[in-house]
Amino acid sequence: MELGDKAVGFLLTLTSISIFTYYTFWVIILPFVDSDHFVHKYFLPQEYAILIPVLAGVVLLSFLSVFVGLVMLKSKKKKKSN
Repeated sequence: MELGDKAVGFLLTLTSISIFTYYTFWVIILPFVDSDHFVHKYFLPQEYAILIPVLAGVVLLSFLSVFVGLVMLKSKKKKKSN
């Protein structure tokens, strides 16, 4: 299973680097490129550069809150039964 773990790790690292590079270019470099340049057709409008990470953060925090709540409820039920 060691080879499989390395492959998954490599794919996750490659995906993370790709997303970081794309987002960095989109947010930091693209505003300085002329708006009629062909490279603009490969990126979403600038408003989404803030909206997407904010929504992802809200979804992540929501799932974490639900998970912690469920764990606390299960822990409380175990404690009552003992």
